[in-house]
Amino acid sequence: MRIYRMKFLKLLRESIILAFNSVTINKLRTFLSLFGITIGIFSIISVFTVLDWLEKSIRDSINSMGSNVVYVQKFPWSFDPNLKWWDIIKWPSVSVNDYQALSNKSTKIEALSLIVAQSTTLTYKNNVASGVPVGAVTDNLENVVTFEIGKGRYFSPFEYTSGSNVAVLGAEIAERLFDKENPLDKEIKVAGRKVRVIGVIKKEGEGGISLNNIDQLTIIPLNFGRNFINLRNRFIDTQLIAKAKPDISVQELSDEVTMILRAARRLKPVEPENFSVNTPTMLSKGFDAVFTGINIGGWVIGGFSILVGGFGIANIMFVSVRERTNMIGIQKALGAKRSFILQQFLAESVLLSVVGGILGVILIFTGTIGINYIYELNMHLTFSNTVLALTISGVIGIVAGYAPAYAAARMNPVDAIGYSFS
Repeated sequence: MRIYRMKFLKLLRESIILAFNSVTINKLRTFLSLFGITIGIFSIISVFTVLDWLEKSIRDSINSMGSNVVYVQKFPWSFDPNLKWWDIIKWPSVSVNDYQALSNKSTKIEALSLIVAQSTTLTYKNNVASGVPVGAVTDNLENVVTFEIGKGRYFSPFEYTSGSNVAVLGAEIAERLFDKENPLDKEIKVAGRKVRVIGVIKKEGEGGISLNNIDQLTIIPLNFGRNFINLRNRFIDTQLIAKAKPDISVQELSDEVTMILRAARRLKPVEPENFSVNTPTMLSKGFDAVFTGINIGGWVIGGFSILVGGFGIANIMFVSVRERTNMIGIQKALGAKRSFILQQFLAESVLLSVVGGILGVILIFTGTIGINYIYELNMHLTFSNTVLALTISGVIGIVAGYAPAYAAARMNPVDAIGYSFS
């Protein structure tokens, strides 16, 4: 057994050396073979790299929303065939009354905050930022939403209750209004009203895709926002964010919130809810189906590219067998077995394919570095995708090279030696 293994390894070594010599001698043929596989690997792995980055960004954003938090809003996050969009539009927005009902009656909520959002214009001296989402909030926002203050501080309890004209800016809004200038204690105008900047939120990770991008948000106390936001507007963008107590599950919290709001809105038992209690798991389940479909599409698109590259290698290998027919005959006449000939050409095919795959991986790696530098994206070529690329390359090399290698192995030595390539 040991002798057989040593003999096999020796034959494999000789096959690889012969394959390497053949590849280096026929440079144009090698380039054409590598080009097809390189493009194929580049196509399929680049698709998976972008999908991995996209999926990670979205899932990180969903996770940052909290696993023990519910969002009470007008519109649902998941599709319900029993709901019609024209009925949902008629629903009232989440109101201060809903907030008060939950504050007074809930026994499962640890922290609760109401956010009323409205796009408006912010100005500082000659700098103008239009269409900025302004969130007028009650207390406890910092306890139900994950963010950090990069400069300055957050609201005090007195500023909440008194409706002080103060604001905490998102990082991108601060950059737009102040550029390199320190925004703290500067006076800006929000919807034409003077507001003092007391803090700037730390910028979220660059290059991520956020479902609730706080970098673009300006936060003010709700009691100050009443001065220019019509809280009675039926179509205003509002939401309640409730965080469950440590020993309470999200489902328990969701059920209690639903029960309290149904009673507060005086809905009859037979009437459906006219509000939506959403959880991050709804988004996660929805994206699972989306990414499954996109991955299948990526395999289909990349598969065609790989198929073309595989046909290219098979074609080149058939040409290589024809050119080396006389040498094959001499090898067989000197005692070379079919397995050695088969192994020799398979090694050449796999070598071509794997080198093409490596070049494709290098292209993707270089591309991600360039994209990250230009657009500040946190995109990386993962180890699993690298292994996948090399595995696909090896398999394509075996599949594409087997037919020509098998044809070479079955040649009659006499006919092969006398073969004239024209």
